[in-house]
Amino acid sequence: MKFTPNRRHARHRWIRLFSVGLLALFSFVSNNSFAQAVPRKIKNRVEPVYPELAKRNNIIGSARVELLVAPDGRVKDVKVLGGNPVLVQAVMAAVVKWKYEPAAEESSVVIKFDFNP
Repeated sequence: MKFTPNRRHARHRWIRLFSVGLLALFSFVSNNSFAQAVPRKIKNRVEPVYPELAKRNNIIGSARVELLVAPDGRVKDVKVLGGNPVLVQAVMAAVVKWKYEPAAEESSVVIKFDFNP
């Protein structure tokens, strides 16, 4: 005998699928996977110096980096997200000297600097 689902069975199946999807979404959100954290305040900020090489070659633009900040507030790692390598080097030299307020756990911050002579 061949099983043919009726409308009630199909409706229950959709309700179960929706419930499972909703539960998965809730668990994803509750893990703070994409929730924004409160930004940490900078205690010590060193501005990047516009490189002499960039001045001579009329290099303008921006550099973007992502900082990994340790719980004690020091910059633990710098990841380059984009920009002219000459400008990025200047930004990296400055941000490793930054110091943030302490926090309970590591955090990441995206920084963008615009260089215009």
